[in-house]
Amino acid sequence: MMKKPNILIIYTGGTIGMIKDPKTGVLHPLNFRQLLVKIPELNLLDCDISTTSIEDPIDSSNMNPTYWIEIADIIEKNYKGFDGFVVLHGSDTMSYTASALSFMLENLTKPVILTGSQLPIGDLRTDAKENLITSIQIAALREKGNPVVKEVGLYFEYKLYRGNRTTKINAEHFQAFASMNYPALVESGVHLKVDYEHLFKTNSRKKLAVHKRLNTNIILIKLFPGITKAAIESLLQTKDLEGVVLETYGAGNTTSENWFIEILRNTVKKGIHIINVTQCSGGSVIMGNYETSVQLKKIGIISGKDITTESALAKLMYLLNQNLNKSEFKNAFESSLRGEITK
Repeated sequence: MMKKPNILIIYTGGTIGMIKDPKTGVLHPLNFRQLLVKIPELNLLDCDISTTSIEDPIDSSNMNPTYWIEIADIIEKNYKGFDGFVVLHGSDTMSYTASALSFMLENLTKPVILTGSQLPIGDLRTDAKENLITSIQIAALREKGNPVVKEVGLYFEYKLYRGNRTTKINAEHFQAFASMNYPALVESGVHLKVDYEHLFKTNSRKKLAVHKRLNTNIILIKLFPGITKAAIESLLQTKDLEGVVLETYGAGNTTSENWFIEILRNTVKKGIHIINVTQCSGGSVIMGNYETSVQLKKIGIISGKDITTESALAKLMYLLNQNLNKSEFKNAFESSLRGEITK
């Protein structure tokens, strides 16, 4: 008889772990040891569930790389003892965390599924139960004794997405996330429908490598009509700056004014990496497609292709600590490392 999968739930904070006091209406964190009491349906799942938590659960607006390292550390320490992991997380920064974990957990051969909810677990109309139950089911999915999903995913409102392809698109709807440039990996209906073709293919012979050093000497600049020379110069003179994610228009276009191109050229000459990503929800940067982006290509701006802003920031933090020269860095960023860009 095949052993039941062991699933570890890691609580980091967020709405999904809150319960409303019936008298005051105030939200307070649920003791996750009471999880089986609050959601008795979990007893029906064909897996063994354990729970743990980061030391100080937080509102996801306070999420930062220190917590990412703590989550990665919990996964690393429990990697041999568990078949899958479900990370409960506030929705506001979930796409950032999913992206970061995808780069930090190299050669991942087990599912790491992030989920959360728009309403607390005790609410009458909560989406927390479905999101949690199905996330656990997906983490426990196996074929011939091996996990079906072997990557960092994000599950919300009946769909599992590749984590580093997601963006939060709505603060009020249950369908809070979208993956504009990559299809859903699993859809939940009467049955779980797995899109095997789009699952990340990992080399199961390689050992998990956990990268716990992230470089936060980076900034994000979103272009807008009327952005001034003084504003851009000020941002690019940030102390110890090593990387920039530049959110441009359309397929990677910017103003072609001389002062703007000159500032970028001088920044690149200093050895600061500038990544061109699109402000559009979907689509890709194609530098050189329009005259306004030809010069960017010439001065050595790196194309983010169809990467999300969240994933670009996480990838930048990860790659800046990989001791790569300028050419190696550009090649690595423009390549798909964890399925974050379309080849």
